[in-house]
Amino acid sequence: MKIRAPIVFASLLLILCTSIATAAGLLGCKEHVKYGVPSHSEMLLCRLGYGLSHDGDKKVPIWVAYHLTKEHMAGTHPRSDDFRPDPDLEPGQRAELADYKNSGYDRGHMAPAADMRWDARAMSESFLLSNMAPQVGIGFNRGIWAVLEGKIRDWTIARGELYLVTGPIFAPGGDKRIGKNKVSVPTHFYQVVFDPVRVEAIAFILPNKKLKADTLSTYITSVDEVEKETGLDFHSELEDSVEVLIEAKVQPGMW
Repeated sequence: MKIRAPIVFASLLLILCTSIATAAGLLGCKEHVKYGVPSHSEMLLCRLGYGLSHDGDKKVPIWVAYHLTKEHMAGTHPRSDDFRPDPDLEPGQRAELADYKNSGYDRGHMAPAADMRWDARAMSESFLLSNMAPQVGIGFNRGIWAVLEGKIRDWTIARGELYLVTGPIFAPGGDKRIGKNKVSVPTHFYQVVFDPVRVEAIAFILPNKKLKADTLSTYITSVDEVEKETGLDFHSELEDSVEVLIEAKVQPGMW
């Protein structure tokens, strides 16, 4: 016991410090993760308009969560276009502007700039590269993905508020990287949308390639399927019975 006690104490201290660091990372982001933090990691970051978990190996977010309201949609701040590396991430653990240059991929927002027009700081922070992942440009980022983001804004206006979680998926064998910092290129992207008033959810998984915009509905899936593909846990703060009910269904007719 004399030998093991310091080890046990050190282990408990490490767990406690990690928990504190994890909680601190999302300080100020309670609004965005009200219905649960999809995963815990040492690198959780809080921004005015969203919260995220960052993967220091792949140099992309694991998930980005944000609360969108009808009032947000009335914002008029112009697009800032101030793309930049995230100063809260160490060099070598983050994407740089040069990684995307001539890569053939867009710097794809997870929390869209068009959703942040309600505040100048929120708009600017949406251009941090920690909020982005490499996306095919024409036909995806500048096509079907933009259509999905537009629909979500329409749903927000109609429904009053929504909670969004979005991010990349890496299918087995999909390990393409770009730039000196080897930023991983996702094979797919997911979007999970939750309406807390009507207690409804809809989810999408789209392959990261040129797609026809009018095929968006074919990529609707269940929240359970997104959890299966990502290992994340959405809506963990809901009652278990409610969580099970909304996450198992594929209900495009409700939207």
